[in-house]
Amino acid sequence: MRSTESTVRVGARDIFLTEIAGPGKATPVVLLHGGGPGATGASNYARNADALAAAGHRVLVPDMPGYGRSSKELDHADPFGDLAIFVRGLLDALDVEKAHVVGNSYGGAAALRLALDRPDRVETLVLMGPGGIGTTRRPPTKGLNALLGYYGGEGPSRAKLTSFIREYLVFDASEVPEELIELRYQASIDPEVVANPPLRRPTGRGALRTLWRMDLTRDRDRLARCQVPTLVVWGTHDKVNRPSGGPWLARTMPHCDLHLFARTGHWAQYEQAERFNRLLLDWLGGVR
Repeated sequence: MRSTESTVRVGARDIFLTEIAGPGKATPVVLLHGGGPGATGASNYARNADALAAAGHRVLVPDMPGYGRSSKELDHADPFGDLAIFVRGLLDALDVEKAHVVGNSYGGAAALRLALDRPDRVETLVLMGPGGIGTTRRPPTKGLNALLGYYGGEGPSRAKLTSFIREYLVFDASEVPEELIELRYQASIDPEVVANPPLRRPTGRGALRTLWRMDLTRDRDRLARCQVPTLVVWGTHDKVNRPSGGPWLARTMPHCDLHLFARTGHWAQYEQAERFNRLLLDWLGGVR
């Protein structure tokens, strides 16, 4: 397998991309990371990308706008819509007509919005604990509050990030090495990110409209018409996005399979990497 890093111009943004070329000609897979402090594509999918490439896929792992080494601009009035535009633009720039789109949390919301806006570009959809599912219907979880509050108060700190990752992202805190926390902490204190955090509570004029747009259950009619084959994966101990969102999507979307991992938090693809990779590859191989 051959891994390369590059910067791709997508509209007005520069997107940092890790690409792993597998040995076959299978449909490309785009891996969209979550929105927690210091998240990057490579760190989010460190336990998954190689397995997909080894199975023959061309694996595309971008840092999403606002994160890592990508441009920091994002439309905060409609973030998921803007991210869907970004993914479509990335596919265009790489001359990819359709892809399997895999998204965790924030990336899951972006992937789902893309499938609603442009289903012709999505071969299949895989969502792990996606954001934007019922977020206006119940108070935020403690994990989501911790995520959104990271840059507030006294500002970012390693202690705050350690607490967020070990208390809210995973079921078993021992799964997360110190090296990963340090990597994410350094990314989270990039001055551009601190000045303009990519994921934050909408405020001011238009905040209610933005919150409504960011709750994809408010788009139920389009979800019920979505013909994209979809796999939803959720940890039963997810403290950021409520696992009840999984059954709701399975009931609402006509081609949606659901898999729940016991003793697993918000980071299912990381905590259950071997089982998740096997599930994903089996599912992709069985979709017709």
